Parts: sequence; C-alpha cells; structure tokens
Amino acid sequence: MSTAEIRQTAEHKMQQSIESFKSGLTKIRTGRANPLLLDTVHVDYYGSMLPLSQVANLSLLDARTIGVAPWEKGMGAKIEKAIRESDLGLNPSSQGDLIRVPMPPMTEERRKELTKVVRGDGEAAKIAIRNLRRDANEAVKRLVKDKLASEDDDRRSQEEIQKLTDRMIAEVDRLVASKEQDIMAV
Repeated sequence: MSTAEIRQTAEHKMQQSIESFKSGLTKIRTGRANPLLLDTVHVDYYGSMLPLSQVANLSLLDARTIGVAPWEKGMGAKIEKAIRESDLGLNPSSQGDLIRVPMPPMTEERRKELTKVVRGDGEAAKIAIRNLRRDANEAVKRLVKDKLASEDDDRRSQEEIQKLTDRMIAEVDRLVASKEQDIMAV
C-alpha cells in the first residue's frame, strides 16, 4: 500500500464518520417536525419488530406535525402505542386512518440539554477523525520502517493527513454550529 492509498483510505473513513454524525444529527429533535425523527421507532408487526417506515407512510402535515398513515387498518393502535412509548416525548393522536404526531414546543431547559448532546456527539466525531489520522500516520511510519517509503514521503504524508484532518474537524464544527442554531431558533 502506498502513502497515497493510505491517505485516500483515511479520507474515505473520515468522510464516513462525518456522514454518520450527520445522520445522528437528524434524529436530534428541533422544534420542527421531521419524519426521520421516527426512524428509531419499531412496531410489533405479527411477532417481529419492524421500523415504523416499513409499516406506515410518514409525511409532513405542516411544520410542526408528522402524519403517519398505516398500510393496514389494524396497525393504527400498535403504531400509536410504539410512538408514545418511545423515548422521544411525543404524543400521537388518531384521526380516522391517519395518526397525527405533533411536535411539542421546546422549553429553554430542553434546548440547552439538546445543545449539550449535539456538542458531545460532535466531540465523539472529532475523536473518531483523530483516531483515523493516528492510524494513517502509523501506517505510513510502517512503510518507512519497512523501507517502502522515504522519510520525505513520511513528512509529506503527515502534512497532507493533518490538512485533511483539520478540514474534516472544521466540517464537524460547522455542522455542530448549524444544529445549535436550529435548536435555539425555533
């Protein structure tokens, strides 16, 4: 493996860490409704636990309400119960075949708590990126030790990997700031 391949692998893995962080952010509730918020809810469907999106159609009814339309008539009560028992703090209500899930207004205390969660998740993403930097640098050092790369390659690779790391950490910081604004703005 060459130093360029090591750098590409590190970049790819760092990008995956950022994507994972982004998907985690979508599950953190702001005041606005987002059907992705219900991704973690699982419903008992004939003895097996399935994600809500596999037994119902999720849609936005307005900025603060998610609509859940079960695909089978008998599933409404089970879906309502699953949403109510999830740790999301949501209180669904049935209107015929449609289940309305209103987003409760956020308290100042809850906003501060969510901001701490976002910062903690951001720090975890940064740690993952720094660990990938360390792994990449160690891989380059092994190449130098095995005389498959020169000392200059080592120095150059470490500089490139550091620039990559700085860029990825700046992206995480930008995402954290953006989510904090979303939480505080609503």
